[in-house]
Amino acid sequence: MAGRHLPADHTLGDANTIGGYARAHGRPAAFEGRDGMSYSVSLEVEPTGDQERPFGAYFVFLRWRRIGAQGVEGHLETPFIEFAHSSDDARRALGAWQLNEVARTLDALLVQASASERKWFDVMNEDEEQS
Repeated sequence: MAGRHLPADHTLGDANTIGGYARAHGRPAAFEGRDGMSYSVSLEVEPTGDQERPFGAYFVFLRWRRIGAQGVEGHLETPFIEFAHSSDDARRALGAWQLNEVARTLDALLVQASASERKWFDVMNEDEEQS
């Protein structure tokens, strides 16, 4: 299905925040990660099991396939980064994040992920050293 462009309705929210952007544009925000891939972001809330901070909110970044049929090929997610006494308040707190803060969060996740990945050439070198 091809996307269609709908004009933003800036009366629905501050399009410079992640939550306001989704309301104003009628779709989630998307970012290009430092790896050159496209990511859209979802705001998620779950119970924490902690009575003092019963709900936690976090971002899920969906990585979109670059080649072949359109679809999601992976994701990254943050730990809980906002807490509140209700799920609505936790989502609202996360939705108030500025778009540039969300982009920096994605990039930080990508740095962490690449640091923990074993590159194919490192695996090859290790195999050769063990032979």
